[in-house]
Amino acid sequence: MKKLGLLLMACFAFSALSVAQNNIIKSLERSVPGQGKVSIHQDARIGALIGSEHIPTGSGERKVIRSSGYRLQVYAGNNTRQAKNEAYSVASGIKERFPDLPVYTSFNPPRWLCRAGDFRSIEEADAMMRKLRATGVFKEVSIVKDHINIE
Repeated sequence: MKKLGLLLMACFAFSALSVAQNNIIKSLERSVPGQGKVSIHQDARIGALIGSEHIPTGSGERKVIRSSGYRLQVYAGNNTRQAKNEAYSVASGIKERFPDLPVYTSFNPPRWLCRAGDFRSIEEADAMMRKLRATGVFKEVSIVKDHINIE
């Protein structure tokens, strides 16, 4: 019975802490008669970090935030071994020409996909799509909505 009580107290304390941190921004943006109004314009990554504690790992790992955005689909095949090899071949071709561009090769049934980039806006994705097409190697490049990684 004591364990249940301690567990409930811990849950209550954690929820109160997270609500308090979320209320900081809401209380600043609240409209109060006779006082000025505060508008906060911040990056979505900051809102996602409120209430989270940064613990450095020391092993070179980076904290990654998932968000909705855009990627470039460079290859879509079927579910054969040949399609898998082609997807990985396209990925290595991208890495040779654009080493800083993240590449994701995966099997999403029923096909193998090779996607590149983590773009927050469609304009960024379009600019990179034009660079990929300009190489003459990647002709069937298209912009797709996807969950992206933000570091």
